[in-house]
Amino acid sequence: MTYTTTEYKHIHLNDDGVPVITDTTMKVVELVSAQQAYGWSPEELHFQFPHVSLGKIHSALAYYWDHKDAIEADIERRAKMVEEFRRQAPPSRIEQKLREQGYIS
Repeated sequence: MTYTTTEYKHIHLNDDGVPVITDTTMKVVELVSAQQAYGWSPEELHFQFPHVSLGKIHSALAYYWDHKDAIEADIERRAKMVEEFRRQAPPSRIEQKLREQGYIS
């Protein structure tokens, strides 16, 4: 896979133009989504993802703030895709059983 360098020391764009944290497989959008979902500080993100240095985390967050509209659009696109997959998926066995027993409607 080839990478395009960015102005951010620890961020590169993969072949699809997606910003990825250097020397990891983590996309910037994944780190930002975790921060937004849990309200984690950079230090807590590092605790949760110890393979990502604090410098790389700060670089990813800087990239996010400088490209907020594009990253937020990607988050929204991913959420819609998940919801569509959820709608198309058949009910799980446990869901069916709970419905049959009247625990959920």
